[in-house]
Formats: sequence, structure tokens, C-alpha cells
Amino acid sequence: MKRVPVVATIVVGLAVAAMIALGIWQLKRAEWKQRLVAQYEAAQKLPPIEFPTAPTKGEPPLFRWATGFCMKPAASRAIAGENRQGESGYSHIVQCSTGAEGPGMAVDIGWSKDPNAKWSWPGGPVTGVIAPDRLQRIRLVAASSPPGLQPSAPPTIQSAVQTTPAGHRGYAFQWFAFAAVALVIYGLALRKRLRAE
Repeated sequence: MKRVPVVATIVVGLAVAAMIALGIWQLKRAEWKQRLVAQYEAAQKLPPIEFPTAPTKGEPPLFRWATGFCMKPAASRAIAGENRQGESGYSHIVQCSTGAEGPGMAVDIGWSKDPNAKWSWPGGPVTGVIAPDRLQRIRLVAASSPPGLQPSAPPTIQSAVQTTPAGHRGYAFQWFAFAAVALVIYGLALRKRLRAE
């Protein structure tokens, strides 16, 4: 009597189900990312807002033009960045107090090739584009820079979304293809075994 191996069939079935689930998850991620990109593109065309000085709920207003006021520059840090010509170097982020409750304001005041470049910025009004920030969630990339620095490159939508909607759809296709290949291979192995029996 020919018998189908129960354990192997269950293992393959679970693996295929997991691959299909991952493919569906990637398709949902693609839809979400598509909405996010549309939101960011629309934000670039909206009028400037006052830079948020309190933590924002939900999605932050990334890629929106904003104005803020740095009452007192405090700590600063240099991170990898580019200037408007696409040269690699360091963006200088200044932590500012704003006189309001909340975490204050992080401002990308400019770019240099040297992380220890000498610059001087007393604070004051600043206008720029809201960008993601790893430490404070958002920062303002200033449209102009103080002496000793060049303006940093404005943030790009690609840098914020990392994987594009098309990329997520490609991953989904891969997971579905893996599931199909697993089924075909198992089907061939099963047929060979049943014939042998």
C-alpha cells in the first residue's frame, strides 16, 4: 500500500504556507509604502509650517518646508551626509532649545568634508525641510548654512522609504516563487517515492 509521508507533508505544507504569508505581507507593505510616498510627495508642495517643538503623534510631517527658532544652540554632532553637489562628507546637527516644552529642535545647519570643521552659529530663525532623524525622530535641514559650512543636501524620499513599493512587490514575487518551487520539488520527490513503493 502506498503511503504519503505525513510528517514531511506537514513540514512542507507549513513552509509553503509561511512563504505565501510572507508574500502577502510584502504586498501589503507595498501598498502602505505607495501611500507613504504619495504623502511625502504631496508634503513637498504644501506651504511651510512651524517646526514642531513637541513630539508628533502618528507620522511626522516629513519633507514639509518649515520654519523654527533656535533660541540657544547646545550640543552638536556630525553624521555622514552630502552637500547639494552630491559630495560625501559630514552634516552638522545642532541641538537647540526653543523656549517651549518638549525635546527642542534638531537642525542640520550645514555640511563639510571634515567632521571637526570650525563653524560658528548663534542660532536664530531657521527655514528648511523636515527630515527623519535617528536620535530625535525629525530634524530641520536648513536651506542656508553659517560661515565654514556649505548647505547640506535636502532629504530625499528614497532615503526615507529605503525599499520602494516596486521592491516590496519584487520580494512578494520571490516568496510566491519559492513556495511554487517547494511544491514542485516535493511533488516530484513524492511521485518518485510512491512509484518506488
